[in-house]
Amino acid sequence: MTNTKKLKFQSDIKTLVNLKNDPALLSIIVFTLALVTFFILIPLFNILKESLSTDSGLALGNYRDVFSMYGNVQILTNTIMLGLVTASISVVIGFIFAYVTTYMKIRFRKIFDFIAILPIISPPFVVALSAILLFGRVGLITRGLLGIKDAEIYGFHGLVLVQSLSFFPIAYMMLVALLQRIDPSVEEASRDLGASRFRVFTSVTLPLMAPGLANAFLLVFIQSIADFANPVVIGGNFTTVAVKIYQEGVGNYQFGTATALAMVLLSISISIFVLQKYYVSKKSYVTVTGKVSRHRDLITSRNIVVPATGILMAFTLFVIMMYILIPIGSFVKLWGVNYTATLEHYRYIFKPKLFQPVITTTMLAAIATPISGTLGMIIAFLIVRKKFFGKSFIEFTTIMALAIPGTIIGLGYVISYNKTYGMFGMTIIPPITGTAFILIMAFIIRSLPVGVRSGITSLQQIDPSIEEAASVLGASSSKVFSSVTIPMIKNAFLNGLIFTFARSMTLVSTVIFLISARYKLLTTTIMAQIDVGRMGVASAYCTILIIIVSIAMLLIKLAVKNISTE
Repeated sequence: MTNTKKLKFQSDIKTLVNLKNDPALLSIIVFTLALVTFFILIPLFNILKESLSTDSGLALGNYRDVFSMYGNVQILTNTIMLGLVTASISVVIGFIFAYVTTYMKIRFRKIFDFIAILPIISPPFVVALSAILLFGRVGLITRGLLGIKDAEIYGFHGLVLVQSLSFFPIAYMMLVALLQRIDPSVEEASRDLGASRFRVFTSVTLPLMAPGLANAFLLVFIQSIADFANPVVIGGNFTTVAVKIYQEGVGNYQFGTATALAMVLLSISISIFVLQKYYVSKKSYVTVTGKVSRHRDLITSRNIVVPATGILMAFTLFVIMMYILIPIGSFVKLWGVNYTATLEHYRYIFKPKLFQPVITTTMLAAIATPISGTLGMIIAFLIVRKKFFGKSFIEFTTIMALAIPGTIIGLGYVISYNKTYGMFGMTIIPPITGTAFILIMAFIIRSLPVGVRSGITSLQQIDPSIEEAASVLGASSSKVFSSVTIPMIKNAFLNGLIFTFARSMTLVSTVIFLISARYKLLTTTIMAQIDVGRMGVASAYCTILIIIVSIAMLLIKLAVKNISTE
């Protein structure tokens, strides 16, 4: 055994001894390992196993069948093409917004920031529903203003439109943060040497932003290919892999084909995630400094600022209109035919049986939110502040869950937990699909990575000596975490809570595999209403959902605000 390996072995032994003296910390680590194993790894393993299962045993027959069918190859091509086009458009729009708000002296900056949170507080298919109301066969613009009777918004072009409008805020938020971290002195040095602003932009700013642009592109690409709700609502005959997985698994009960497609989609997503996390992200930290040395001289020329502000404001108002159209549509008798104001859609959904999905979704989201928020901070605390065997495994697995498409998680849960696990004739784990428990776990797993990343970022900015002082005074790890750590990272905790509740209320792709007659959720109910053409009812449900999420965000902010930071 080499000296390095010997020292590492001794360090691992010392760590295990320390964990034995801190049972609370040991229990949390064991619980976290069990959580990621049972609700991330086992479902993925069972999908892989099912994809290799054939009548003759383990083989590649399902993959051969998938790739031998032209239709499936076309669907895979559709998905990749959609991801590339959507990511390209989203990054261009996001970069324009980020550059203008960072480098130009403009008003209304808060309005531009506001549109970044709209996709968080609304269902993923709201823009698709708005696009149908505006540009569909009886759309307000196509039929009402232009008189076009055979307008077709369904298909590739409609999907590109709604995904670009839905996902460009992701690129905007990432790129504006990176632009703000570029040291102005680097650009000013080029200006002092006689370079024009355009020359500085092309030779200095863009090269510095290249890794960030690639990072944003890859993240939007993952979101696009994993998207389920928008292709279902507005995809028409343009089928994507995520939709095909659902059709094969739930519609045709062809789990071999569904799981093979799932593994193909998962391979693409994880490969891009690894590329983004371990290559592109690291390059961006080398080229961009953490703190700026001086304030940036903003562009004030009216010839530049006025047109740029006008273009951004027009685009922003269009995006906001897409969202405002939903509550308007909920008060219209029959969109495109009869615009008489009415409350009948609300009277319809407020019937006890039809309002139950609202109550069920809100209740389950309220249960999942504190669990996921607290768990995210605990895992972040373990990753940043503690050394233990399995730490890298927990970090990679929890963050990796962000790249796993929701349809794959849902399919994995159906395959893994729709049966009884027993031992010695005793039932150890009963079937849990169709229960409140599996829905809550789906909410937690789908929102946990964001909370963990937010917590890690906050903890890395805090001097660990503050927590070490509490430990020296005899406080246990659990006491240090609850009394010292949480108050110092309460903003990250707040973000985790808000994201969990909003994500739980608006989740579609995972839970569509898991709902039952007893537990119907709001998003799947909305999609069912859209499917049968009840746009007014769907709009009313969406409006209630957005109101609930907005109120919850305010309440969570007030609750977290009272956490002491003294």
